[in-house]
Amino acid sequence: MKKIIHNLRIFFAILMTKLTVLALRIFKRGGTTLPGKVALKICPNLLSMLSDKFRVIMITGTNGKTTTSRIVAGMLEQSGTKFITNKSGANLASGITTTLVSALSMTGKPLVRTALLETDEAAFRTLAPKLKPETVIVTNFFRDQLDRYGELYTTLNGVREGIKGTPDTKLILNADDSLCASLGENVPNPVYYFGLAEGVYPDKEAGGNTDAAFCIHCQARYDYTSTAFGHLGHFSCPSCGYKRPEAQIECTQILDYDNLSSTIEIRLPEGKITVKLALPGLYNVYNALAGAALGHFIGLKEKGLCCVLEGFECGFGRMESVSVENRELKMILVKNPTGFNQVLRYLLTQKQRCVVALSINDRLADGTDISWLWDVDFEILGFMQEQVRAYYVSGERAEDMAVRLKYAGIPEERILLEHQYNELIDAMISASAEKETIYLLPTYTSMLDIRKTLKDRYKLKDFWE
Repeated sequence: MKKIIHNLRIFFAILMTKLTVLALRIFKRGGTTLPGKVALKICPNLLSMLSDKFRVIMITGTNGKTTTSRIVAGMLEQSGTKFITNKSGANLASGITTTLVSALSMTGKPLVRTALLETDEAAFRTLAPKLKPETVIVTNFFRDQLDRYGELYTTLNGVREGIKGTPDTKLILNADDSLCASLGENVPNPVYYFGLAEGVYPDKEAGGNTDAAFCIHCQARYDYTSTAFGHLGHFSCPSCGYKRPEAQIECTQILDYDNLSSTIEIRLPEGKITVKLALPGLYNVYNALAGAALGHFIGLKEKGLCCVLEGFECGFGRMESVSVENRELKMILVKNPTGFNQVLRYLLTQKQRCVVALSINDRLADGTDISWLWDVDFEILGFMQEQVRAYYVSGERAEDMAVRLKYAGIPEERILLEHQYNELIDAMISASAEKETIYLLPTYTSMLDIRKTLKDRYKLKDFWE
Protein backbone atom coordinates (compact mmCIF):
# COMPACT_ATOMS: atom_id res chain seq x y z
CA MET A 1 0.00 0.00 0.00
CA LYS A 2 2.82 2.43 0.89
CA LYS A 3 4.48 1.78 -2.47
CA ILE A 4 1.21 2.48 -4.29
CA ILE A 5 0.75 5.77 -2.40
CA HIS A 6 4.40 6.62 -3.08
CA ASN A 7 3.98 6.04 -6.84
CA LEU A 8 0.72 7.98 -6.92
CA ARG A 9 2.36 10.96 -5.23
CA ILE A 10 5.16 10.99 -7.79
CA PHE A 11 2.71 10.59 -10.70
CA PHE A 12 0.47 13.39 -9.44
CA ALA A 13 3.47 15.67 -8.79
CA ILE A 14 4.75 15.07 -12.34
CA LEU A 15 1.29 15.62 -13.84
CA MET A 16 0.63 18.89 -12.01
CA THR A 17 4.14 20.19 -12.75
CA LYS A 18 3.78 19.59 -16.48
CA LEU A 19 0.28 21.10 -16.54
CA THR A 20 1.49 24.17 -14.65
CA VAL A 21 4.41 24.64 -17.05
CA LEU A 22 2.05 24.32 -20.03
CA ALA A 23 -0.39 26.84 -18.60
CA LEU A 24 2.31 29.37 -17.80
CA ARG A 25 3.90 29.07 -21.23
CA ILE A 26 0.51 29.63 -22.88
CA PHE A 27 0.33 32.92 -21.00
CA LYS A 28 3.93 33.76 -22.01
CA ARG A 29 5.31 33.26 -18.50
CA GLY A 30 8.56 31.48 -17.76
CA GLY A 31 7.19 28.51 -15.87
CA THR A 32 10.53 27.90 -14.18
CA THR A 33 9.79 28.06 -10.45
CA LEU A 34 6.04 27.83 -9.73
CA PRO A 35 5.68 24.30 -11.22
CA GLY A 36 8.47 23.09 -8.93
CA LYS A 37 6.78 24.65 -5.93
CA VAL A 38 3.58 22.77 -6.84
CA ALA A 39 5.50 19.49 -7.18
CA LEU A 40 7.24 19.88 -3.81
CA LYS A 41 3.95 20.73 -2.14
CA ILE A 42 2.47 17.47 -3.41
CA CYS A 43 5.59 15.39 -2.81
CA PRO A 44 8.07 17.07 -0.41
CA ASN A 45 10.69 14.30 -0.82
CA LEU A 46 10.55 14.37 -4.62
CA LEU A 47 14.17 15.46 -5.16
CA SER A 48 15.52 12.61 -3.02
CA MET A 49 13.29 10.20 -4.92
CA LEU A 50 14.70 11.42 -8.24
CA SER A 51 18.40 11.33 -7.29
CA ASP A 52 19.04 7.85 -8.64
CA LYS A 53 17.42 8.67 -11.99
CA PHE A 54 20.00 11.27 -13.05
CA ARG A 55 23.74 11.76 -13.30
CA VAL A 56 23.88 15.20 -11.67
CA ILE A 57 26.47 17.94 -12.22
CA MET A 58 26.03 20.88 -9.84
CA ILE A 59 27.65 24.31 -10.14
CA THR A 60 27.59 26.74 -7.23
CA GLY A 61 29.46 29.76 -5.87
CA THR A 62 28.97 33.53 -5.68
CA ASN A 63 29.98 34.73 -9.14
CA GLY A 64 30.09 32.97 -12.50
CA LYS A 65 27.58 30.16 -11.94
CA THR A 66 25.46 30.86 -15.03
CA THR A 67 28.38 31.45 -17.39
CA THR A 68 30.24 28.38 -16.12
CA SER A 69 27.05 26.32 -16.48
CA ARG A 70 26.70 27.39 -20.10
CA ILE A 71 30.34 26.51 -20.82
CA VAL A 72 29.85 23.10 -19.23
CA ALA A 73 26.69 22.70 -21.32
CA GLY A 74 28.85 23.26 -24.40
CA MET A 75 31.29 20.61 -23.19
CA LEU A 76 28.47 18.10 -22.75
CA GLU A 77 27.08 18.89 -26.20
CA GLN A 78 30.55 18.52 -27.71
CA SER A 79 30.88 15.09 -26.11
CA GLY A 80 27.51 14.02 -27.52
CA THR A 81 25.86 13.84 -24.09
CA LYS A 82 22.14 14.57 -23.91
CA PHE A 83 21.24 16.54 -20.81
CA ILE A 84 18.67 18.71 -19.09
CA THR A 85 19.64 22.03 -17.47
CA ASN A 86 18.06 24.98 -15.67
CA LYS A 87 19.11 27.31 -18.47
CA SER A 88 16.98 30.17 -17.16
CA GLY A 89 19.04 30.37 -13.97
CA ALA A 90 16.17 29.30 -11.67
CA ASN A 91 18.61 27.79 -9.18
CA LEU A 92 16.60 27.27 -5.98
CA ALA A 93 14.83 24.02 -5.04
CA SER A 94 11.68 24.97 -6.96
CA GLY A 95 13.50 25.79 -10.19
CA ILE A 96 15.65 22.67 -10.00
CA THR A 97 12.56 20.54 -9.36
CA THR A 98 10.87 22.03 -12.44
CA THR A 99 13.97 21.21 -14.50
CA LEU A 100 14.19 17.58 -13.38
CA VAL A 101 10.47 16.85 -13.66
CA SER A 102 10.43 18.26 -17.19
CA ALA A 103 12.91 15.50 -18.09
CA LEU A 104 10.60 12.72 -16.84
CA SER A 105 7.89 10.79 -18.62
CA MET A 106 4.48 10.55 -16.95
CA THR A 107 5.56 7.23 -15.48
CA GLY A 108 8.66 8.79 -13.90
CA LYS A 109 11.14 7.41 -16.44
CA PRO A 110 13.97 9.87 -17.24
CA LEU A 111 14.05 11.04 -20.86
CA VAL A 112 17.72 12.00 -20.47
CA ARG A 113 20.19 10.74 -17.89
CA THR A 114 22.40 13.79 -17.26
CA ALA A 115 21.25 16.88 -15.34
CA LEU A 116 23.40 20.02 -15.29
CA LEU A 117 22.16 22.20 -12.43
CA GLU A 118 23.24 25.71 -11.52
CA THR A 119 22.59 25.85 -7.77
CA ASP A 120 22.19 28.82 -5.47
CA GLU A 121 25.00 28.73 -2.90
CA ALA A 122 22.59 29.14 0.02
CA ALA A 123 20.38 26.31 -1.25
CA PHE A 124 23.30 23.95 -1.95
CA ARG A 125 23.48 22.83 1.69
CA THR A 126 20.14 20.99 1.48
CA LEU A 127 20.01 20.21 -2.25
CA ALA A 128 23.35 18.42 -2.67
CA PRO A 129 22.70 15.61 -0.14
CA LYS A 130 19.30 14.99 -1.75
CA LEU A 131 20.54 14.92 -5.35
CA LYS A 132 23.88 13.17 -4.68
CA PRO A 133 25.74 14.84 -7.59
CA GLU A 134 28.48 13.03 -9.48
CA THR A 135 30.43 16.30 -9.86
CA VAL A 136 30.33 19.68 -8.11
CA ILE A 137 32.06 22.82 -9.40
CA VAL A 138 32.50 25.67 -6.91
CA THR A 139 33.47 28.94 -8.61
CA ASN A 140 34.32 31.32 -5.74
CA PHE A 141 33.04 33.02 -2.59
CA PHE A 142 32.56 36.78 -2.32
CA ARG A 143 30.52 39.00 -0.06
CA ASP A 144 27.03 39.14 -1.58
CA GLN A 145 23.54 40.18 -0.38
CA LEU A 146 24.16 40.24 3.36
CA ASP A 147 20.42 40.52 4.01
CA ARG A 148 19.93 37.11 2.38
CA TYR A 149 23.16 35.12 2.62
CA GLY A 150 24.44 36.52 5.88
CA GLU A 151 28.13 36.72 6.73
CA LEU A 152 30.49 35.27 4.09
CA TYR A 153 31.65 32.35 6.21
CA THR A 154 28.03 31.34 6.75
CA THR A 155 27.71 30.79 3.01
CA LEU A 156 31.01 28.91 2.89
CA ASN A 157 30.03 26.63 5.77
CA GLY A 158 26.67 25.94 4.16
CA VAL A 159 28.40 24.69 1.00
CA ARG A 160 30.84 22.73 3.17
CA GLU A 161 27.90 21.04 4.89
CA GLY A 162 26.39 20.13 1.52
CA ILE A 163 29.67 18.58 0.41
CA LYS A 164 29.90 16.66 3.68
CA GLY A 165 26.64 14.96 2.73
CA THR A 166 28.06 13.84 -0.65
CA PRO A 167 31.36 12.03 0.12
CA ASP A 168 31.57 10.33 -3.29
CA THR A 169 31.17 13.52 -5.32
CA LYS A 170 34.07 14.73 -7.47
CA LEU A 171 34.95 18.33 -6.49
CA ILE A 172 36.31 20.92 -8.94
CA LEU A 173 37.41 23.94 -6.90
CA ASN A 174 39.01 27.35 -7.44
CA ALA A 175 42.58 27.03 -6.14
CA ASP A 176 43.09 30.82 -6.05
CA ASP A 177 40.21 31.39 -3.64
CA SER A 178 41.40 30.63 -0.11
CA LEU A 179 37.79 30.02 0.98
CA CYS A 180 36.86 27.79 -1.93
CA ALA A 181 40.14 25.83 -1.81
CA SER A 182 39.53 25.00 1.85
CA LEU A 183 36.55 22.84 0.81
CA GLY A 184 39.02 20.28 -0.52
CA GLU A 185 40.83 19.82 2.79
CA ASN A 186 40.35 16.63 4.81
CA VAL A 187 37.49 15.26 2.73
CA PRO A 188 37.11 11.77 1.23
CA ASN A 189 36.02 13.26 -2.10
CA PRO A 190 38.24 13.26 -5.19
CA VAL A 191 39.38 16.92 -5.49
CA TYR A 192 40.70 18.84 -8.50
CA TYR A 193 41.68 22.50 -8.67
CA PHE A 194 41.75 25.21 -11.35
CA GLY A 195 43.36 28.66 -11.23
CA LEU A 196 45.81 31.15 -12.68
CA ALA A 197 49.52 30.40 -12.60
CA GLU A 198 51.72 32.76 -10.62
CA GLY A 199 52.20 36.19 -12.21
CA VAL A 200 49.77 35.58 -15.08
CA TYR A 201 47.45 38.54 -14.55
CA PRO A 202 48.47 41.31 -17.02
CA ASP A 203 47.59 44.17 -14.64
CA LYS A 204 50.23 44.46 -11.93
CA GLU A 205 47.93 46.43 -9.62
CA ALA A 206 46.48 44.12 -6.97
CA GLY A 207 42.77 44.11 -6.33
CA GLY A 208 41.45 45.03 -2.90
CA ASN A 209 41.26 42.01 -0.61
CA THR A 210 38.32 42.90 1.60
CA ASP A 211 36.52 39.56 1.78
CA ALA A 212 39.14 37.07 2.96
CA ALA A 213 42.35 38.80 4.01
CA PHE A 214 42.92 36.52 6.99
CA CYS A 215 43.66 32.81 7.24
CA ILE A 216 40.58 30.65 7.55
CA HIS A 217 42.40 28.44 10.08
CA CYS A 218 44.42 30.76 12.35
CA GLN A 219 43.34 34.31 11.38
CA ALA A 220 46.85 35.46 10.46
CA ARG A 221 46.97 37.81 7.45
CA TYR A 222 47.76 36.02 4.17
CA ASP A 223 50.87 36.73 2.15
CA TYR A 224 50.45 36.86 -1.65
CA THR A 225 53.09 36.21 -4.29
CA SER A 226 50.59 36.86 -7.10
CA THR A 227 47.08 38.35 -7.23
CA ALA A 228 44.17 38.33 -9.65
CA PHE A 229 41.34 40.34 -8.08
CA GLY A 230 39.65 40.55 -4.71
CA HIS A 231 41.14 37.84 -2.52
CA LEU A 232 41.98 35.54 -5.46
CA GLY A 233 45.64 34.73 -5.96
CA HIS A 234 48.62 32.70 -4.77
CA PHE A 235 48.06 33.00 -1.04
CA SER A 236 49.92 31.50 1.90
CA CYS A 237 49.58 31.82 5.66
CA PRO A 238 52.88 32.71 7.36
CA SER A 239 51.60 31.30 10.65
CA CYS A 240 49.99 27.88 10.04
CA GLY A 241 51.23 27.15 6.53
CA TYR A 242 47.84 26.93 4.77
CA LYS A 243 48.46 27.90 1.14
CA ARG A 244 47.09 27.75 -2.37
CA PRO A 245 46.93 24.12 -3.51
CA GLU A 246 48.48 23.00 -6.77
CA ALA A 247 46.07 23.38 -9.69
CA GLN A 248 45.63 20.57 -12.22
CA ILE A 249 43.97 22.93 -14.72
CA GLU A 250 45.79 26.25 -14.90
CA CYS A 251 45.96 29.36 -17.07
CA THR A 252 49.69 29.76 -17.65
CA GLN A 253 49.60 32.83 -19.94
CA ILE A 254 47.21 35.58 -21.01
CA LEU A 255 48.47 36.35 -24.49
CA ASP A 256 45.89 38.95 -25.52
CA TYR A 257 43.19 40.80 -23.60
CA ASP A 258 40.65 43.38 -24.83
CA ASN A 259 36.96 44.27 -24.65
CA LEU A 260 35.95 41.50 -27.06
CA SER A 261 37.93 38.42 -26.08
CA SER A 262 41.05 37.05 -24.42
CA THR A 263 43.61 34.60 -25.73
CA ILE A 264 45.01 32.33 -23.05
CA GLU A 265 47.21 29.29 -22.60
CA ILE A 266 45.76 26.50 -20.47
CA ARG A 267 47.80 23.71 -18.92
CA LEU A 268 45.95 20.42 -18.63
CA PRO A 269 47.33 17.13 -17.23
CA GLU A 270 48.09 15.94 -20.77
CA GLY A 271 49.63 19.18 -22.06
CA LYS A 272 48.98 22.82 -22.97
CA ILE A 273 46.43 24.35 -25.32
CA THR A 274 46.09 27.92 -26.60
CA VAL A 275 42.56 29.18 -27.04
CA LYS A 276 40.90 32.48 -27.93
CA LEU A 277 37.99 32.79 -25.54
CA ALA A 278 34.81 34.29 -26.93
CA LEU A 279 34.60 36.03 -23.53
CA PRO A 280 36.21 39.25 -22.29
CA GLY A 281 37.14 39.95 -18.68
CA LEU A 282 39.50 38.25 -16.23
CA TYR A 283 36.60 36.75 -14.27
CA ASN A 284 35.59 34.86 -17.41
CA VAL A 285 39.04 33.28 -17.59
CA TYR A 286 38.17 31.57 -14.30
CA ASN A 287 34.79 30.48 -15.68
CA ALA A 288 36.53 29.06 -18.75
CA LEU A 289 39.02 27.14 -16.60
CA ALA A 290 36.19 25.60 -14.55
CA GLY A 291 34.41 24.57 -17.74
CA ALA A 292 37.63 23.22 -19.26
CA ALA A 293 38.18 21.12 -16.13
CA LEU A 294 34.79 19.47 -16.56
CA GLY A 295 35.44 19.01 -20.28
CA HIS A 296 38.75 17.33 -19.52
CA PHE A 297 37.16 14.94 -17.02
CA ILE A 298 34.47 13.83 -19.47
CA GLY A 299 37.15 12.98 -22.00
CA LEU A 300 37.27 15.93 -24.42
CA LYS A 301 40.59 16.46 -26.17
CA GLU A 302 42.24 19.68 -27.34
CA LYS A 303 40.09 20.15 -30.44
CA GLY A 304 36.83 19.68 -28.55
CA LEU A 305 37.84 21.96 -25.68
CA CYS A 306 38.94 24.73 -28.02
CA CYS A 307 35.77 24.39 -30.10
CA VAL A 308 33.59 25.02 -27.05
CA LEU A 309 35.63 27.85 -25.54
CA GLU A 310 36.08 29.69 -28.83
CA GLY A 311 32.45 29.32 -29.92
CA PHE A 312 30.81 30.09 -26.59
CA GLU A 313 27.87 32.54 -26.55
CA CYS A 314 26.98 34.37 -23.35
CA GLY A 315 23.64 33.70 -21.69
CA PHE A 316 20.95 36.31 -21.20
CA GLY A 317 22.18 39.26 -19.18
CA ARG A 318 25.71 37.89 -18.81
CA MET A 319 27.68 39.90 -21.38
CA GLU A 320 24.74 39.33 -23.73
CA SER A 321 24.93 41.39 -26.93
CA VAL A 322 21.79 42.68 -28.61
CA SER A 323 21.72 44.56 -31.91
CA VAL A 324 19.63 47.73 -31.46
CA GLU A 325 19.27 50.30 -34.27
CA ASN A 326 22.70 49.46 -35.73
CA ARG A 327 24.31 49.68 -32.30
CA GLU A 328 25.55 46.93 -29.99
CA LEU A 329 23.91 46.83 -26.57
CA LYS A 330 25.89 44.77 -24.07
CA MET A 331 24.00 43.83 -20.91
CA ILE A 332 26.19 42.72 -17.99
CA LEU A 333 24.65 41.56 -14.71
CA VAL A 334 26.08 43.20 -11.55
CA LYS A 335 25.26 42.04 -8.05
CA ASN A 336 28.12 42.57 -5.58
CA PRO A 337 31.19 44.79 -5.15
CA THR A 338 33.82 42.36 -6.44
CA GLY A 339 31.87 41.42 -9.56
CA PHE A 340 30.94 45.05 -10.23
CA ASN A 341 34.57 46.14 -9.92
CA GLN A 342 35.62 43.55 -12.47
CA VAL A 343 32.96 44.76 -14.89
CA LEU A 344 34.19 48.34 -14.45
CA ARG A 345 37.77 47.24 -15.08
CA TYR A 346 36.52 45.49 -18.20
CA LEU A 347 34.97 48.78 -19.36
CA LEU A 348 38.42 50.36 -19.21
CA THR A 349 39.38 48.22 -22.22
CA GLN A 350 36.79 50.10 -24.30
CA LYS A 351 38.69 52.43 -26.63
CA GLN A 352 35.81 53.83 -28.73
CA ARG A 353 33.00 56.20 -27.75
CA CYS A 354 30.19 54.52 -25.83
CA VAL A 355 27.22 55.03 -23.50
CA VAL A 356 27.06 53.56 -19.99
CA ALA A 357 23.86 52.89 -18.04
CA LEU A 358 23.49 51.49 -14.52
CA SER A 359 20.10 50.15 -13.39
CA ILE A 360 19.74 49.31 -9.69
CA ASN A 361 16.80 47.58 -7.99
CA ASP A 362 16.52 46.55 -4.34
CA ARG A 363 14.04 43.69 -4.45
CA LEU A 364 14.63 40.45 -2.55
CA ALA A 365 16.47 38.82 -5.46
CA ASP A 366 18.81 41.83 -5.73
CA GLY A 367 19.41 42.34 -2.03
CA THR A 368 17.32 44.93 -0.20
CA ASP A 369 20.39 46.64 1.30
CA ILE A 370 22.11 48.69 -1.42
CA SER A 371 24.84 50.13 0.81
CA TRP A 372 27.18 47.78 -1.07
CA LEU A 373 27.25 50.34 -3.89
CA TRP A 374 29.63 52.41 -1.75
CA ASP A 375 32.09 49.49 -1.78
CA VAL A 376 32.25 49.55 -5.60
CA ASP A 377 35.13 51.48 -7.16
CA PHE A 378 33.04 53.73 -9.44
CA GLU A 379 35.97 56.12 -9.46
CA ILE A 380 37.24 53.86 -12.27
CA LEU A 381 34.67 55.50 -14.54
CA GLY A 382 36.51 58.79 -14.10
CA PHE A 383 39.37 57.40 -16.19
CA MET A 384 37.14 56.91 -19.24
CA GLN A 385 35.09 60.12 -19.31
CA GLU A 386 36.47 61.00 -22.75
CA GLN A 387 35.05 57.75 -24.14
CA VAL A 388 31.65 57.88 -22.41
CA ARG A 389 29.09 60.07 -24.14
CA ALA A 390 26.61 59.88 -21.26
CA TYR A 391 26.03 58.11 -17.95
CA TYR A 392 22.44 56.95 -17.38
CA VAL A 393 20.97 55.71 -14.12
CA SER A 394 17.73 53.76 -13.86
CA GLY A 395 15.86 51.25 -11.75
CA GLU A 396 14.06 51.65 -8.44
CA ARG A 397 17.17 53.09 -6.77
CA ALA A 398 18.28 55.29 -9.65
CA GLU A 399 18.64 58.35 -7.40
CA ASP A 400 20.98 56.45 -5.05
CA MET A 401 23.08 55.39 -8.03
CA ALA A 402 23.22 58.99 -9.25
CA VAL A 403 24.48 60.17 -5.85
CA ARG A 404 27.16 57.45 -5.85
CA LEU A 405 28.38 58.50 -9.31
CA LYS A 406 28.46 62.15 -8.22
CA TYR A 407 30.69 61.24 -5.28
CA ALA A 408 32.85 59.16 -7.64
CA GLY A 409 33.70 62.35 -9.51
CA ILE A 410 31.32 62.15 -12.46
CA PRO A 411 30.01 65.67 -13.24
CA GLU A 412 26.39 65.99 -12.14
CA GLU A 413 25.25 67.33 -15.51
CA ARG A 414 26.49 64.17 -17.22
CA ILE A 415 24.42 61.85 -15.01
CA LEU A 416 21.02 61.37 -16.65
CA LEU A 417 18.09 59.73 -14.84
CA GLU A 418 15.46 57.64 -16.62
CA HIS A 419 13.18 55.30 -14.66
CA GLN A 420 11.18 53.86 -17.58
CA TYR A 421 13.05 51.15 -19.47
CA ASN A 422 11.58 51.89 -22.90
CA GLU A 423 12.52 55.54 -22.55
CA LEU A 424 15.96 54.52 -21.24
CA ILE A 425 16.62 52.42 -24.32
CA ASP A 426 15.46 55.25 -26.60
CA ALA A 427 17.66 57.75 -24.75
CA MET A 428 20.75 55.53 -24.96
CA ILE A 429 20.21 55.02 -28.67
CA SER A 430 19.82 58.77 -29.21
CA ALA A 431 22.96 59.53 -27.20
CA SER A 432 25.09 57.07 -29.20
CA ALA A 433 26.19 56.91 -32.82
CA GLU A 434 25.75 54.00 -35.21
CA LYS A 435 28.13 51.05 -34.65
CA GLU A 436 28.95 52.24 -31.13
CA THR A 437 28.46 50.18 -27.99
CA ILE A 438 25.90 50.77 -25.25
CA TYR A 439 26.85 49.18 -21.91
CA LEU A 440 23.89 48.41 -19.65
CA LEU A 441 24.74 47.19 -16.13
CA PRO A 442 21.62 46.05 -14.21
CA THR A 443 21.01 44.18 -10.99
CA TYR A 444 19.12 40.89 -11.31
CA THR A 445 15.45 41.92 -11.28
CA SER A 446 16.20 45.00 -13.34
CA MET A 447 17.94 42.73 -15.85
CA LEU A 448 14.83 40.56 -16.14
CA ASP A 449 12.57 43.59 -16.69
CA ILE A 450 14.92 45.19 -19.23
CA ARG A 451 15.37 41.85 -20.97
CA LYS A 452 11.58 41.56 -21.35
CA THR A 453 11.44 45.08 -22.81
CA LEU A 454 14.21 44.23 -25.28
CA LYS A 455 12.49 40.94 -26.16
CA ASP A 456 9.25 42.69 -27.01
CA ARG A 457 10.99 45.40 -29.04
CA TYR A 458 13.54 43.29 -30.89
CA LYS A 459 11.92 39.82 -31.00
CA LEU A 460 14.52 38.11 -28.82
CA LYS A 461 14.21 34.63 -27.37
CA ASP A 462 12.52 34.27 -24.00
CA PHE A 463 14.96 34.07 -21.08
CA TRP A 464 14.15 30.39 -20.45
CA GLU A 465 14.89 29.33 -24.03
